[in-house]
Amino acid sequence: DEQDYTTRMVKRFGDDQDPLKMLIVIDKLLTGFDEPKNAVLYIDKPLKEHNLIQAIARVNRLHAKKQFGLLIDYRGILAELDTTLGKYQDLASRTQGGYDIDDIQGLYEQMSTEYKRLPQLYKTLWAIFDGVKNKQDIEQLRQVLVPRMEDRDGELVDINLKTRDDFYEALTNFTSCLKVALQSATFFEDKSFTDADRRHYKETVKQLSNLRQLVKQDTGDTVDYDAYADQVKKLLDKHVVGVEVREPGGAYEVGKMGQQKKEEWTEEKTRNETDIIKTRVTKMIEQELLDDPYAQEEFSRLLRKVIEEAEKLFDHPLKQYMLFQEFSEQVEQRRLDDVPDVFDGNRLAQAYFGLFKQVLPEVFTVTDQQVQDKWVKLAFEVDESVTQAVAENSINPQNIEADIRKKLLPMLFKEAKGVGAGMDQARKLVEKVVQITRVGLGKAS
Repeated sequence: DEQDYTTRMVKRFGDDQDPLKMLIVIDKLLTGFDEPKNAVLYIDKPLKEHNLIQAIARVNRLHAKKQFGLLIDYRGILAELDTTLGKYQDLASRTQGGYDIDDIQGLYEQMSTEYKRLPQLYKTLWAIFDGVKNKQDIEQLRQVLVPRMEDRDGELVDINLKTRDDFYEALTNFTSCLKVALQSATFFEDKSFTDADRRHYKETVKQLSNLRQLVKQDTGDTVDYDAYADQVKKLLDKHVVGVEVREPGGAYEVGKMGQQKKEEWTEEKTRNETDIIKTRVTKMIEQELLDDPYAQEEFSRLLRKVIEEAEKLFDHPLKQYMLFQEFSEQVEQRRLDDVPDVFDGNRLAQAYFGLFKQVLPEVFTVTDQQVQDKWVKLAFEVDESVTQAVAENSINPQNIEADIRKKLLPMLFKEAKGVGAGMDQARKLVEKVVQITRVGLGKAS
């Protein structure tokens, strides 16, 4: 059955796992066929007016891995496209697919002339690094993009965030244009572009794509083969090749390749690594300490203090690096001078102890070991009660919070009352415990 066969072929074409990647049709699929990933349409038949518009629509659907569609015209019919669009403007509705026909203007370009945009895109891309003296030095380029946290009106902000976004966009635009250009015969026939120009453009993509991946790692972003990375990989594999093979100069221990002693770092690399640690520890405090409000508050305060100390060491970049490295380890281990080390990795009990210091600060104004031991013991008891509530309501997790409140409120009210506080403080403690539990359950899921 022809209809059944067509339906099956269309379904296979839309399946990413199916080896079928091309459909050849005659008088079919101009209407009623909508496959967003369809990126190329080869036209070898006369089309005009409505049928031409319908054909173009086959490749202009949005898809995550597609930046544009390609029309390969073997009949010269696209020369009539402007005329066709003009005729559509005379229609009473003046719409096509729900949009004013004027919106279509400028949405298509001749592939054979797309390469002429390369010089301006290249200029825009490198303008980001105008202040860099040696543009072959990866560390100098990296310094322009590496996360750099500064205090702005009491809030730590990454002042290089916009520059990185501009770089990602400029590199994507340049790479996409070069990819099209390298598939166009006119790019190679145009005498205003030399072989050296084309080779330099390809080397630029390779150099700055490596920089992009490095910066993604610097910022803690997930480095994956997204649509851009996949395109670049194909472009480099196809168009950028090695030029010579050299004999090895000796043997290398793979695990130590690329490693360098900190004392041997250049000033640019040292400052870059310092900024990376500063950004990483800032994210750690903001994101990983959500289950310990007291530690989050204290480490945020200490971070500002460390930044102030680092500013005094500006002429000693390695000392700056070591200062942030030591602080990063302190945050990672959640070591605070006013929190006893008896919790032995029980971060939740430690967080509950921190809540007592937040809500009942007057209790800890006097240094008394017996008093501290009492509240440490209570923190472990709270942890046991919460653990029990979670376990008992694992089948009906919506009851966990109610059970925690039921278990903890009488206990914490008694202790709060004993130090001159009351029900308000007890309720505040319970709600903060519930919030910590929500964070923990969120991480677990």
